[in-house]
Amino acid sequence: MSNNRGNPIPLDQTSAPIDSGVRIGHVHLKVADIDRALAFYCGVLGFNLMQRIGAQAAFISAGGYHHHIGLNTWESRGGAPPSFGTTGLYHLAILYPTRPCLADALRRLIEAKIPLEGASDHGVSEALYLRDPDDNGVELYWDRPAEQWPRTADGRLAMFTHALDLMGLLREIDYVPQLSEQ
Repeated sequence: MSNNRGNPIPLDQTSAPIDSGVRIGHVHLKVADIDRALAFYCGVLGFNLMQRIGAQAAFISAGGYHHHIGLNTWESRGGAPPSFGTTGLYHLAILYPTRPCLADALRRLIEAKIPLEGASDHGVSEALYLRDPDDNGVELYWDRPAEQWPRTADGRLAMFTHALDLMGLLREIDYVPQLSEQ
């Protein structure tokens, strides 16, 4: 690890861990077009618009929280996504409370004709991977209860990556996608 000048920062293995109550509060994304971003995050995924500042910014949430996702064009209006091979956000991850809720998210993506980049069962969670209209990586997932997580004989996590059975996921909500002729 290094600081912002490239100098190594020693990793102190004896320092006290961060408080277990700490959570990631929200993510703020630079987007090229607020309306296009809102069409995806609110129109497809179902987030609620909490506040909008013209074409400059919008704050969206699930369940009335002030915001889970901030969207802004302050430095990016009309801009292009970062090129491959640069640093930045790999993806934002949106945690759904149950497997049926994740199945409903998949239904929304299918109906909006938004392609998946991947779908994985990690043992601890099941996840859908896709891109938003600004080419930001998005993970939609649900966590299995901790007592169901795969573990080694000595109790450490034993996560894996297997293909997620999408039709099995959709059976959670009795949804059968209509095959279109193309």
